[in-house]
Amino acid sequence: MSHKSLIGIVVAVFLWALTCGSGAVAAQETAQGDHVQVRWLAPEQFESGRETIGFYFEVDPGWHVYWRNAGDSGAAPRFDFVAASGEVGDIQWPLPVRLPIEHLTNLGYEGNVVYLFPVTPDASRMEIVVNLEWLVCKVDCIPGYGSMSLSRPVADAVQWSPGERALRDRFAARVPQPLAVQDSSSMSWRVAGVSAAPEGDSLQLVIDTGDAEAEFSPPEVFPLDGGFLTAKAPQVEKTGDVVRYTFQRVPGAVVPPSTGFVISDGSSAWQLDELEIQAAAASEPLASGSGQPLWLLLLAAIAGGAILNLMPCVFPVLSIKLLGLVGPQGEASGRLQEGLRYAAGVLVTFAALGALLLILRAGGAAIGWGFQLQSAPVVLGLILLFWVMALSFSGLYEFGHHLMNLAGRSRGGAFATGVLAVFVAAPCTGPFMGAALGAATLLPAYGAMAIFLGLGVGLALPFVLLCAFPALLNRLPAPGQWMETLRQLLAFPLYATVIWLLWVLGRLVGESGWLIGTLLMLAVVFAFWLGRHGFRGSRWIAWGLVLAALVASFGAAHRLQASGSGSGSGQGAQGAAAQSAAGWRPYDRNAIGQALARGQGVFIDYTAAWCITCQVNKKLVLESEGVEALFRAHDVYLVRADWTDQDPEITRALAELGRNSVPVYAWYAPGERTPVLLPQILQADMIEALFAAGK
Repeated sequence: MSHKSLIGIVVAVFLWALTCGSGAVAAQETAQGDHVQVRWLAPEQFESGRETIGFYFEVDPGWHVYWRNAGDSGAAPRFDFVAASGEVGDIQWPLPVRLPIEHLTNLGYEGNVVYLFPVTPDASRMEIVVNLEWLVCKVDCIPGYGSMSLSRPVADAVQWSPGERALRDRFAARVPQPLAVQDSSSMSWRVAGVSAAPEGDSLQLVIDTGDAEAEFSPPEVFPLDGGFLTAKAPQVEKTGDVVRYTFQRVPGAVVPPSTGFVISDGSSAWQLDELEIQAAAASEPLASGSGQPLWLLLLAAIAGGAILNLMPCVFPVLSIKLLGLVGPQGEASGRLQEGLRYAAGVLVTFAALGALLLILRAGGAAIGWGFQLQSAPVVLGLILLFWVMALSFSGLYEFGHHLMNLAGRSRGGAFATGVLAVFVAAPCTGPFMGAALGAATLLPAYGAMAIFLGLGVGLALPFVLLCAFPALLNRLPAPGQWMETLRQLLAFPLYATVIWLLWVLGRLVGESGWLIGTLLMLAVVFAFWLGRHGFRGSRWIAWGLVLAALVASFGAAHRLQASGSGSGSGQGAQGAAAQSAAGWRPYDRNAIGQALARGQGVFIDYTAAWCITCQVNKKLVLESEGVEALFRAHDVYLVRADWTDQDPEITRALAELGRNSVPVYAWYAPGERTPVLLPQILQADMIEALFAAGK
């Protein structure tokens, strides 16, 4: 008998003694605790070679167990192998998901998971005894303990039950593979460096995609060292062929000489160990990777701004511009100057909004384009403005004629019309605009401002061309009674805009928004009526009433939004909106990750109440009977990411897609982690094509 066989027999006898002291072997093949059951995932018979087996944790719905780096709280399970009749390798940890718990972020598995490890039998039976510790959490956490033993024969061929082998292989495919930094050059990306400032509170991981023009979805990255980096998802910025991940460091943590990460592109995962951490200054050249040519982004911005004139959200303002063109002074020699003043109003407003956006984002605010309509007082101000303008268009009050002068017949009118056009049009995103605005948040300040001004040039260009070429205007009918009829007709889109803005206000602050807005409208109309009656002091009383109504309504709107007390504010709005249509769920990064892990297709509608384009697409396409049936037939996980109110998570998700405005429509085909982005103007055949392509 060989020395190796003798050792195997001794180990087997020792294992038999251990198991007999506490009951039959079969009774030791499982362990259980509150909300968790654990069993072996192993073949019915081993062979003499290396085999991968595991511990199958079956977890109650809503509960979770942890990855090797548990994140901000929690603890990874422990496996203490007491004895084994063969070699036992290290635990292999499947790719985790981020689990937001209150203000913390953990890393783990919501649902069942298999912790795998390799074994190599060294006797006639594969015998293993192990002590386990685990922590299972929902909000509260419950520790669990158990002992398990395994005894299987070893023969010429391994024998798995088909279901057990398939389960093993499914989780084995989620285990990150080791990858050296020098080997990553064979991938579609490579790690270009890791940097941290000794006195800073962050660390940057830099990935080089190698091709600035190619479509590239940044992979997901998890830190291995939970004592150094927090589990919070990093900020992701792509500039040309360089992607930078900025992780937050654990307060007080000393910067080690190296660290490691797990990186996943959705279909595969790799583990990078011992990445040397450089000083921040040494990695600075990596941040200057070349992006798309600025001239190309500018052309996209100009085209997007021009198309914005045709978007539904701009239509009410078109009436103001049209009346300015066909009025009695439409034949004045200063028509070109009027067009240039309108263009100046557009450009100044685009520049001001763009600068404010960049300043707020630099200060850490998670906002995007259209942020002004996430403010209840701003929406209330627009309600008041459009209400007064609509009344003036209807010819109900002489005060309206002064507003008509503001709309285009005075020198300042064209400029003011340009300001108003940008303010209302900016929240919506048309073709070409999404990519340009997304790039603007990553470029240096001068490049970002150039893109904002390019959008302004595109928006103003059609009106300037009409003013510059009289032949185009001469095709309009001669001034006459038809102008008064047209002016009154165009009041109705303004009334419709008021109704829409009241709905937006209700989404921001709850049902009280409708009451606040309508009472302000009533007070203004009453003040106009009062001002027309010539008794002593009537105008002073009217102005006092308007001032009191403004202070009360704007103050109430601000307080309601700040306190989040409205039923439609914050996450409540998001959840209510998402559940208003059957099958649509609110945005939840963790739930989306689970759906993708199940191999389910995911469709995300990034939308907002103040985006008319979004609402049109929703009613005409996404919630049409045919498209809803198509989604149900293919078991699509539907997500409505409602950005009506400021939501940093949705802002971050948009940034990861290279966007900072809505609408955005992202389709993740089953088994894919890289989304397909659909055009901003949807058609039903576009949705049908998604599934036709997958056949």
